Amino acid sequence: MTSTTVTGRRSAGDRGSAPGGLPLTRVSGVGLGVAMLWFSLLVLIPLAAVAVTASEGGWSQFWRTVTQEQTAAAIELTVGTAFLVTLVNIVMGTAIAWVLVRDRFTGKRVLEILIDIPFALPTIVAGLVLLSLYGPKSPLGVNVANTRTAVFLAFLFVTLPFVVRTVQPVLAELDREAEEAAASLGARRFTIFRRIILPGLTPAIAAGAALSFARGVSEYGSLVLLSGNLPMHTEVASVRILSSIENDNPENAAAVAVVLLAISFVVIVAVDVLQRRMVRRG
Repeated sequence: MTSTTVTGRRSAGDRGSAPGGLPLTRVSGVGLGVAMLWFSLLVLIPLAAVAVTASEGGWSQFWRTVTQEQTAAAIELTVGTAFLVTLVNIVMGTAIAWVLVRDRFTGKRVLEILIDIPFALPTIVAGLVLLSLYGPKSPLGVNVANTRTAVFLAFLFVTLPFVVRTVQPVLAELDREAEEAAASLGARRFTIFRRIILPGLTPAIAAGAALSFARGVSEYGSLVLLSGNLPMHTEVASVRILSSIENDNPENAAAVAVVLLAISFVVIVAVDVLQRRMVRRG
């Protein structure tokens, strides 16, 4: 009798539990509903609208749009440059985070603030700054305007903080005792970094890399003044989307947007899988 009662109570509790095993109260249910409604209004419904617009002409029209020579060149330049910039950010962002956490030097607080400037600075202002420094009237004697180097430089500017800010807090929380123990046993610094520090930082580096890549793929303002937007040369996907909108062709713009969305989604999912595997490995 007792076992039957307990079983019945557990079954009833299971029916009212969230997937994580915790009971979903009325307040929690309302909160979840509000959160999903808000997320749907801001993200899901607009994304669905873009996908519907892209599919209005059918698959054949979609494929012709994204494989058209000028559009394909813009997508290739955008994705390729974002990938290269992400590789640079993985190395330099991790190095900067290391300096900020492990080293003490004069001006450290100032550097902490400067790292966040690309976050706060309007992108069109960033473009004007880059044009002033690396354009025809550069005080440094470096003119990269209207070249693919300009696209690369603009992407670097706006994506720099992502890896730094994701790696920095994780690095600050790492246990130093394991490093000290390895050093006392004769391990070299590079070995300590590769075998002890790097595995703990990998999920954070991967997350920062994904954010850096997604930010680069979507960039427009910081490069529009410096790159020149030359078709087949320096025109990126975001500029191509704007051109389609200005030419009253929202279907083409939506098609390019869907391609960028799909690429970013694949990258984010891949990073999420990597993070989960790293967590399971401890």
